[in-house]
Amino acid sequence: MGATTGRPGLEGVIAAAKAQAPGRGLPPVHLWNPAHCGEIDIVIRKDGLWFHEGSPIGREALVRLFSTVLRKDPDGFHLVTPVEKMKITVEDAPFIATRVDREGETLKFLTNVGDEVEAGPDNEIRVDMDEATGEPRPYLHVRRGLEALIARPVFYELIELAQERETPEGPRLGVASNGAWFPVGPAGAHRL
Repeated sequence: MGATTGRPGLEGVIAAAKAQAPGRGLPPVHLWNPAHCGEIDIVIRKDGLWFHEGSPIGREALVRLFSTVLRKDPDGFHLVTPVEKMKITVEDAPFIATRVDREGETLKFLTNVGDEVEAGPDNEIRVDMDEATGEPRPYLHVRRGLEALIARPVFYELIELAQERETPEGPRLGVASNGAWFPVGPAGAHRL
């Protein structure tokens, strides 16, 4: 890891994430309560690219590793280990949903960091409207308050799967998954 030598905190984050045994799932970052150690110059841009000190982190495996120790707290996003907590910058959502597949009654998403997520009551889909452009900004809950922005082509797939329902706000398009229904926009508004 020559690129990380001499950068306080970065080696600790890498070591803690690697210490998680393969096949055991994600590290229990929600149970770790280390002291805040400051900020680290890592930025997750709106397009899902991760940067460290202004340069893209080109190693996909390293980005995936960092994503496993990412946590959202009331004061922002942090990389967390059992002994360190370092704040990072996230411009929008930390992940991008890059694929969706319909399997029976379930919508299964894949993120840019390899998370597989089934939409449902615990992993909701929501759509905000971008105030500047008026365009929809769809999101998927991934885990413990972390969300993925649903990529535009994936959102178009959702719109194709959407069905109209009557709601208190009027007719809405929405998609169902694992027994939950998620509105994605007004009826007719997003049809291609």
